[in-house]
Amino acid sequence: MLDQVLTALAASGGTAVVAAAGTDAWAGVRQAVARWLGRGDAQRELDELERLDQTRADIQAADPADTERARIRLEGSWQARIETVLESLSERERDQAADQLRGLLAQHAPRGATTAGPGGLAVGGNMDVRADGGSIAAGMISGGAHTGTPPVPDPSQG
Repeated sequence: MLDQVLTALAASGGTAVVAAAGTDAWAGVRQAVARWLGRGDAQRELDELERLDQTRADIQAADPADTERARIRLEGSWQARIETVLESLSERERDQAADQLRGLLAQHAPRGATTAGPGGLAVGGNMDVRADGGSIAAGMISGGAHTGTPPVPDPSQG
């Protein structure tokens, strides 16, 4: 069982693989992830390259209405593959592999791929929302918003 940090790292890896498919970053991510998963075994690396190519094909072949569902499924699948590799290693090897994966993601993961659906808010970096002087601040407001003194409750309401 992996700790939360390694589970989050594996999730980031799965997300990076799927986010890179179909982008200019794909070739670098594909090769680096296959090499990382192969752990020095040439045949295993080739098998991973085939899996990565199938992932890209699945995303490209998905019906537009099902693309997000396919992406989520594939992210989970890649997260599980990465977790399996990490779990199979000794603690020392796991620490080294985690550092290698962090470096791989920092170097190859696509940047600026933040998206949001209709009515959503996507932030690709830090976001700071502040209000002062009785004003309202929000990333997104759906519906109405009012400022002012709230009405005094009826004494029968407590």
